[in-house]
Amino acid sequence: MSIEQATLRNLEYERRWWTLGVLCVSLVMIVVANASLNVALPTLVRDLHASASSLQWIVDAYSLVFAGLLLTAGSLGDRYGRRLALNGGLVVFGIASLMAALSHSATALIAARAVMGIGAAFVMPATLSVLAHVFPPDERPRAIAIWAGFAGVGAALGGVSSGWLLQHFWWGSIFLTNVGVVALALIAGAILVPKAHEKRHAPLDPIGALLSIVGLGTLIYTIIEAPGHGWLSATTVGTFAVSALVLVGFARWELHVREPMLDLRFFRDPRFTAATTTITFVFLVMFGTFFIITQYLQSVLGYSPLSAGVRILPWALAYMLSTTRSARLVERFGQRLVVSSGLAIVGAGLLLMSRSSVHSNYPLFALALVISAVGMGFTTAPSTGAIMRSLPLEKAGVGSAVNDTTRELGGALGVAALGSILTSSFHGSLTASVRGLPDTATHSIGNALQQAATLPAPRGALLADAARHAYVHAFDATLTIAVVVAVVAAGTISWLLRPNATQPVEAEGIAELEAA
Repeated sequence: MSIEQATLRNLEYERRWWTLGVLCVSLVMIVVANASLNVALPTLVRDLHASASSLQWIVDAYSLVFAGLLLTAGSLGDRYGRRLALNGGLVVFGIASLMAALSHSATALIAARAVMGIGAAFVMPATLSVLAHVFPPDERPRAIAIWAGFAGVGAALGGVSSGWLLQHFWWGSIFLTNVGVVALALIAGAILVPKAHEKRHAPLDPIGALLSIVGLGTLIYTIIEAPGHGWLSATTVGTFAVSALVLVGFARWELHVREPMLDLRFFRDPRFTAATTTITFVFLVMFGTFFIITQYLQSVLGYSPLSAGVRILPWALAYMLSTTRSARLVERFGQRLVVSSGLAIVGAGLLLMSRSSVHSNYPLFALALVISAVGMGFTTAPSTGAIMRSLPLEKAGVGSAVNDTTRELGGALGVAALGSILTSSFHGSLTASVRGLPDTATHSIGNALQQAATLPAPRGALLADAARHAYVHAFDATLTIAVVVAVVAAGTISWLLRPNATQPVEAEGIAELEAA
């Protein structure tokens, strides 16, 4: 290493925490963009005359493109440079956000959201892979814990920021703010973010990239559409089969190509498999729970979007604090105990939240939020760190993309699956208590309350009261299912990380180091 290179490396090290700040700002913007739009949907119906189908795709176009491109974007970042991927993604995201803010139709907004997903797919894995290069191994777990904390907080802050903007400005302001954040990140990143790319350039894997995009895109699309078509409908089963066939083709190709985009042999390491499984499970529960809690606070308790978002802030604070402490806990107690216990704590928090006596008592409700957030914080950061440690540093972009892809798959499945359970339970409870309702009024509490508003007193008030009671019953039942998922996940992770499974892998790694 030349004197000039050593000086540059020392400067990068001295600035590493400022660099982390730029990465976290970029990350929060991406997460908020994926979490904040729900509160604006009623406004979009009024201002853009968006149909129910258009509303769904305004939300889902971003997630579909984002999740489908993550692996390919992470691989391209490894190949051509993570700073280039980060800056290029930020530029695309900023331009698309401006397009979204100035949209005059639902179709234009859907297209802008899809382009935002392209930019986000490059930004998110680049943030974590740059982090892996800037921080030395002994500091990396703490930095990843902070990174994961900001990722979770962004999900909670999305509703608060959007609610405040909608109360003071027009709906496009929730996108226009992204333009300012992008400008700030680009200016600061030009100074603080190093190039962080490897000198060894592996050949591209275009076939693997195409198969991953088609397979993951089809899988996410199927999960999103399954509640509408029915989980056992011919359409859902058919598209699941297509995604499975394409992903099997992707796996076979990656196992035989000389330079795979994602070496699937990493899944032989139980720590890597346990980490990806944990991320999937915890974000399934997290996103699914947020989906039903938001409706509960607004439609049952009558809070405004901003007020509902503020009442979820205890979750954000507890999540941030627990993620930053998780690295030290793993050093002391090990990944197995910390992660499996974290999932069990998630289950305990959701169990408390599912008790009807807690609903009308906000301090108890906030306590349940805090308990579940602490458990989630104990699981996400150690699991992300395990994924990054399992892959070589030159594959940091792909490792980050694997983390983000499992996160998106879990989140999409959580909203779709828990949303379906909620809808089915709500429909059954409401039709059992109120006879003669039109079918459309029983699909959701929003539809039921709209129907109630059209009825004369006292029938309208009785229907609204019955709908709220039906939702509370469905809320409890759905959270009980989420508790079961969290407990099963805890047992699964504990089994995957059992000593007789991880010790052979550790011995193999030591032997490879000694041979080198």
